[in-house]
Amino acid sequence: MDNSRCDYDLLEAVARKLKQLREAKGLSQRIVYIDTDFNIGKIEVGKTNITISTLSRLCNYYGTSLKEFFDELDQ
Repeated sequence: MDNSRCDYDLLEAVARKLKQLREAKGLSQRIVYIDTDFNIGKIEVGKTNITISTLSRLCNYYGTSLKEFFDELDQ
């Protein structure tokens, strides 16, 4: 990953928020992987620069919108 083009603080904030959403639903990383085919473990440590499409699919899976996701991320 090109370090000059990566916002690690944002990646970590997104990772924390995704973990919060998963835990609020009482889901394990394994269940999320089975249901979505996304290795959420790699995403939740903030080392994987996910696409907007992936984030959108995960938001839909957790029952939230991208707008709500980022509104809550700003707080």
